[in-house]
Amino acid sequence: MKIAVLTSSRADYGIYYPLLKLLKEDVFFDLEIIAFGTHLSVAHGYTLSCIEKDGFGVKHQISTVPGGDSPSDIAFSIGDTIEKFSKLWNENKYDLVFALGDRYEMFAAVSATTPFNIRVAHISGGETTLGAIDNVYRHSITLMSAYHFVSTDIYKKRVIEITGSEEHVYNVGALSIDNLRNMKLLSSQEFYQKFNIDLSKPSILITFHPETVSYEKNEIYINEVIKALEKCSEYQLVITMPNTDTMGNMIRARLKDFIAHSENAIEVESFGALGYLSCMKYCAFMLGNTSSGFVEASFFPKYVINLGDRQKGRLVTPNIINVPIQHEEIEKAIKKVETLKPLNNLNVYGTGNASGQIVNILKQVTK
Repeated sequence: MKIAVLTSSRADYGIYYPLLKLLKEDVFFDLEIIAFGTHLSVAHGYTLSCIEKDGFGVKHQISTVPGGDSPSDIAFSIGDTIEKFSKLWNENKYDLVFALGDRYEMFAAVSATTPFNIRVAHISGGETTLGAIDNVYRHSITLMSAYHFVSTDIYKKRVIEITGSEEHVYNVGALSIDNLRNMKLLSSQEFYQKFNIDLSKPSILITFHPETVSYEKNEIYINEVIKALEKCSEYQLVITMPNTDTMGNMIRARLKDFIAHSENAIEVESFGALGYLSCMKYCAFMLGNTSSGFVEASFFPKYVINLGDRQKGRLVTPNIINVPIQHEEIEKAIKKVETLKPLNNLNVYGTGNASGQIVNILKQVTK
């Protein structure tokens, strides 16, 4: 079975990893990886090298990073990505193409498959994020896909509602949990040797992306976040950079300026999956508006101060503290987290065998 896997960023590659390993090792599958988006951007850490270091060949590399972060830049990038992928799909034939998540560049790559009647398998469908235009892209990818591998029964029900059919909709759990079950995370000493960051210090892992539905408010939002961070002198602030979304460059610039003038803040462009999950394990808590605060953080589990509406609509587990993007409210939430007792494993996203289930399902449906 000839399989193509679409990966556009450090985030989706880290999630794909256990599935890629199984597909590569199984002679039933002929795997080709298609890398695009920020993987090819030096400014975003050139994470294509991470794929290659893990021993995977990258059959196709397509440059699709937008020139800026305005709505017109993003719209142009979508069109450009569709055009480039129309050429790829015309020249290469696959039995199945994997797409993960909800990014606009993933939507564009999948959109280009539809005239060619290429079968697409969508991972992480059925989720909802009302504060991001990704919500539209995710549900659109679902409608363009033939197979659906979701992470909870709630999301399975939503995919069925969107597509109007129960056929080929499978709750396999989250691939991220496969990583956490099987990956040997770094010790705090190994982490220090690799990244020169001492996680024996009380640390907050921070990732703040733009709210792309209310993008005109993002300058206000990042100012509020920074005001709150300025009060966190007792913590080491480990800040990862935002996606290439509308106004993402503005947020990136403001964070870089804050970090440059802060003794306790550290900038990280890309940890890679091993580094990021290891940092999550040892940090005091997480702060921001990333989806990893909902899925991966539930495994440890780690308390998460989730900011604003970007992830609104996702399954909320007891480790999530939702607050508006106002510095006073963020400061209150930080004080609250400091008083809370540790949680037990929440185990809502499966048992860590999503990749094995996906491989077995594909073998069954193609008989």
